Amino acid sequence: MSSHPDVVDLNQLPPTPCPCGIARRAFNDRTEFPGTVHLTEINRDAQKHYHRDHTEVYVILECQADAAIELDGVAIPVKPHTAILIRPGVRHRAIGEMKTMIICTPDFDPADEHFD
Repeated sequence: MSSHPDVVDLNQLPPTPCPCGIARRAFNDRTEFPGTVHLTEINRDAQKHYHRDHTEVYVILECQADAAIELDGVAIPVKPHTAILIRPGVRHRAIGEMKTMIICTPDFDPADEHFD
């Protein structure tokens, strides 16, 4: 294990389609960090989904004035610098366009994205 910090320019990571839009994921290959960091651009067509194992923290970086996060059917208004802890089993989706930083633990696994 290196004592040097890992520095990643999230904008330079390859974009990956996700239920919310486009994600750029970092640190999923680091054994010393039990999670991943996602820079995610969410579009208006975000799909409601849930995770059985993952806990996520959404940090809103930018968003439209009427943006919200829907949690188990309840829309929660958000603004820049809002943080939302989403536990396993909570059905969630973004409403409106936004840019988020998502911290996911344990390491993100696309097999843990579930839809009703």
